[in-house]
Amino acid sequence: MNENTESALDPNKDDLPLMANTGYMLVRHNVLDLAVNFDRKVINGTIVLFLETNKAYKKVSDSVGTDWCPCSLALFETEQPGPSCNPTARVAVCASVDKISNLSNHSHDRVTNVNSCNHSNKEWASGIPGTREHCSDGEDFVLVLDCCNLVVNKVEEVNVIAAAGIEKLIRTDMPKPEDSIYSQRLQSDLQSSIVDDILGLAAECWQEQHRYYLQCSQAPGCGELQFQTDMWSLKIRKQGIQTPKDFPRVLRIWYETKPEGGSVRWTKDQSGRPCVYTAGSPINNRALFPCQEPPVAMATWQATVWAPKDSVVLMSGENCAEPHHDGAFSKWFYYVTMLMPASTFTIAVGYWVEVKPECTFRSKMLSPSFSSSTCINGSCSALPSCGHPAYPCRFQNPIVQAQDCIPHRVFAPDGLKLRSQEVLLPLVARCLSAAHCVLGTHPFSRVDVLLVPASFSSLGMASPHIIFLSQSVLSGSNHLCGVRLCHEIAHAWFGLAIGARDWTEEWLSEGFATYLEDVFWANAQKLSQEEVEEQHQLRSLLHWRRLRDEIQNSEEQLQVLRPNKESTGEVSDSGATVVKHGLNPGKIFMQVHYLKGYFVLHYLEDRVGQKAFMKFFRLFVERFHGQLILSQDFLHMFMENFSQLRSQGLSLEAIYQDWLDVAGLPKPLLDDAVKWTENRLVREVQDEVTKWVEVSQKNRKGSWKRKRSRKDAVTFRELLPDQLVLLLELLLEVKSLSSRTLHWLQKHYCLREQDAEVRHRWCELVIKHKHTVAYRDLIHFLEQDQAMGVYLYGELMVNEDARQQQLVHRCFTMLQEEMDPSLQKVVAEMIF
Repeated sequence: MNENTESALDPNKDDLPLMANTGYMLVRHNVLDLAVNFDRKVINGTIVLFLETNKAYKKVSDSVGTDWCPCSLALFETEQPGPSCNPTARVAVCASVDKISNLSNHSHDRVTNVNSCNHSNKEWASGIPGTREHCSDGEDFVLVLDCCNLVVNKVEEVNVIAAAGIEKLIRTDMPKPEDSIYSQRLQSDLQSSIVDDILGLAAECWQEQHRYYLQCSQAPGCGELQFQTDMWSLKIRKQGIQTPKDFPRVLRIWYETKPEGGSVRWTKDQSGRPCVYTAGSPINNRALFPCQEPPVAMATWQATVWAPKDSVVLMSGENCAEPHHDGAFSKWFYYVTMLMPASTFTIAVGYWVEVKPECTFRSKMLSPSFSSSTCINGSCSALPSCGHPAYPCRFQNPIVQAQDCIPHRVFAPDGLKLRSQEVLLPLVARCLSAAHCVLGTHPFSRVDVLLVPASFSSLGMASPHIIFLSQSVLSGSNHLCGVRLCHEIAHAWFGLAIGARDWTEEWLSEGFATYLEDVFWANAQKLSQEEVEEQHQLRSLLHWRRLRDEIQNSEEQLQVLRPNKESTGEVSDSGATVVKHGLNPGKIFMQVHYLKGYFVLHYLEDRVGQKAFMKFFRLFVERFHGQLILSQDFLHMFMENFSQLRSQGLSLEAIYQDWLDVAGLPKPLLDDAVKWTENRLVREVQDEVTKWVEVSQKNRKGSWKRKRSRKDAVTFRELLPDQLVLLLELLLEVKSLSSRTLHWLQKHYCLREQDAEVRHRWCELVIKHKHTVAYRDLIHFLEQDQAMGVYLYGELMVNEDARQQQLVHRCFTMLQEEMDPSLQKVVAEMIF
């Protein structure tokens, strides 16, 4: 990245700006205290940030002048905590929806325009002055946080010296707060010393550390700070503080979300009840709370969430929270001890019901006997196999290493409870155990699986301790549900426990999960080695066909796995950077990074054999869990472990050139499709295609007068779900099929009852052949399978058929209010 990155952060481009100046200060812990208001569609409350100076920041001179912000002892003694500073006051705030609304309305009076500074320092607010290491011209240091569509009402420094129980951390050689000689500089030094002591507590002392965090978050403020918000950031300064090392270490921010904020989705579940959940949007969580979005800003968090009494709050948290009721509201508390990027924080609030099995072994299955807090070896930082900062690490606990199935729960809207019980719930334990068999220790202590509303933008999304699944996975047999569940479980290792240091390297998460979904699912089904190989070749052919189609219909720059090439991972001195194409709404629906990444890994596997490759995978996980990586970290370790490949002509440069740094189909793939077509399962499908083509030809000639007797004269084979997908894809390549043939096709395979992948191909056939009697199937798909429907909108428009285009506009008009914003934007561009 060049030195002009900061000035080039143009929010009107496809690139997503990450504005936080993490090069100077890092958030290490967050304490959130939030209330959910379904009537106003807002979440409001406070977030308390615990900061430390980035260790990479070059230490500047202690001599920064004497013009310190005036602050007296009287202020510390008389400043009262706001409504969210203590649990008792918070209960009063959340006693009713009206009170929350009144609090928010009062907050609006404080800031009439969130795009201008409410402390009359507009001159300071222009640009990003805080991105300089030291303001030699007398300008103050500015902390920059990622922020979008938030109403920030107040920012204050927290007086941690006044926190209950904190006196244990005040060293005897430090002046006491009541001393008359207690200067502002000594006050600042003592605050910093206390925070350093809390941050420095050993991993096995995480409970004590979290108690201090909570106590400090409830301490009174000691002075408001100047702040200003713009489209992408929140900038905070303390007058007279010119260096990061002198900046306040604990901040409290009072804010509320906006209904249109892109980080959360306010909608209704399948039973018509209100709900809200984090959307996994391109802007991540910056419209949920002010944060540092760059992956390097890994932190822990605690969160208290107030929600209507009958609702359920699910969140990224190591504990299974139990609600504490208070009038019309319930309080839920979650925490994490593993350092994670802010983008992984996930919340879902709605009137979900827990899906339980009919048998009674449930209590044993969900026993939380193993958690990240039971690290019997203490801080894993003392053990050489862990390369991450200290936290209670499951990988160093022999008990949880052997835990093949972690505690899990399934939640769904009431209308999907029965189907979830039949299809999803039995698969969770199987898939978790299969994943453990392949990769070993589960990175997280538990997991909740939630069936999200129909408007969810993908088939699934994984976050720490929680997985979102689309309702589309429940249709048909358990095949699609099992495959997708395995994909999301794989993200616990690749995407979460091991994250990409540069978000442009999406393949490190999605490519790995796509590769592992097949491995996990084959293990869960207990397939023989022969069956594993046959199904692998069939799925490889399907993935190859999909990749080929996407490459033919997408921009070249979106096809590159490492778009920053040798500059991958580089950021500006301040830490500000951009995510290339991060704001392109169409990219969300692209599969190139998934599929090319899948083939990269299979290419490497073919060079060394599956058994050796999977053994290497486990070694890689053990070495890099809890850390951020780049492509070269994985590839360097691969080449180190299989050094014999160099003598066979394989090099890192060749891998980059053939797979990561170029658009189009990778050269090594061009000949593989021929090999896959020789697979037994593929040949069976080809035989069935021939039969259906012959049936269609005879129908057109009019030689079959009795459709039932003539059709029954042909024997059709029963097909696996993936075979059925391939059958329909190959039939799509046939120039023409008769309407009667399409009718028989649907009836023979019961296509309306198949999974979403199969029904999608059926809808494509319906569109291509203008099979009007099946347009209801098409409408149903667009309504119920919105995550996959985007491609069908395009095909309906391309056909230039008046009736089909009328159908498109009718469906879009009906669904656009509940659509995911990215899907809505992409479809609108297609049809208008």
